[in-house]
Amino acid sequence: MDLEKITPEFAYKYALDVVKGRWPEGEEIIKTSPQWAYLYALNIIDGRWPEAEAIIKTDSYWAYQYACDVIGGRWSEAEAIILSNPNHTCCYAYGVIKGRWPEGETTIITSPEWAYRYARDVIGGRWFEAEATILISPTWSYMYSYYIIKGRWSEGEATIMTSPEWAYQYALSFIKGRWPEAEATIMTSPEWAFWYSYNIIEGRWPEAETIINSDSEWASLYKKGSFRHKPEA
Repeated sequence: MDLEKITPEFAYKYALDVVKGRWPEGEEIIKTSPQWAYLYALNIIDGRWPEAEAIIKTDSYWAYQYACDVIGGRWSEAEAIILSNPNHTCCYAYGVIKGRWPEGETTIITSPEWAYRYARDVIGGRWFEAEATILISPTWSYMYSYYIIKGRWSEGEATIMTSPEWAYQYALSFIKGRWPEAEATIMTSPEWAFWYSYNIIEGRWPEAETIINSDSEWASLYKKGSFRHKPEA
């Protein structure tokens, strides 16, 4: 076999499927790749592979995975690279540290998604310092109101109502009725205007019919009149 022509992936799979154990001749190739070096340590060596750690810790994702799955605890030498990514920083706090990681919070707080996930999965409640970041995104503002606040979040409503989907979901989940301030946004989407008429208004929504009728799928459903009418008194 011409070792100069094989890739780290091929060398790893050859060790796994053919050699069924360590393959010293391929290790120099495998340890040029953070991904395949991590997998080799995990599935072939079944433990730490010190000779490959310098390359593994150049990639924040594989460094996190190595700490979590191979070391089974904190890997201080790799934390600087892990801290470069809010996703992997949050996962490291949750999966490795198993609690708040103050050094990582300045990274996590830069991302609406991962700030929300850190509040939900690590803090287990509101993270006031991150709410300004979460408020950038209608998606994560809605998720924060639903899973963290568990009710209306007045500070997030201006952001949530910029999205037809999340404005509809917020009206359905928390307002339990029409949300006039958000209707101009909701009626820009045939899909969410239909669902708003169906589940919130429970009948025709004349102001939104032009946009609903602009999409044949939603127009067809709307024209069937399949609304959940309230029973007569």
